[in-house]
Amino acid sequence: MKYLIILEPTDTGFSAYSPDLDGCVAAGDDREETIALMREAIAFHLEGMAAEGLPIPMPYSEAALVDVAA
Repeated sequence: MKYLIILEPTDTGFSAYSPDLDGCVAAGDDREETIALMREAIAFHLEGMAAEGLPIPMPYSEAALVDVAA
C-alpha cells in the first residue's frame, strides 16, 4: 500500500506524518532520512495494529497543489 506522508521543514531538519494513520510520525536531519524513518514508522504502526487485531486503514488521502495570486 502507498500512504501519503506530509513533510515539514523544522529548525533542525524535517518532520513527517501520515494523515491516514493517526499518531504515526517521524523526524530526521534531512528530507531523505525523514522519508526513510517514516517508511519504518508506518510499517511498525501497521504491525502493531495487526497484532492488536485492529483493522488496517486503507490509504485515502491525496495531495494537490493550487496556484493562488499573492
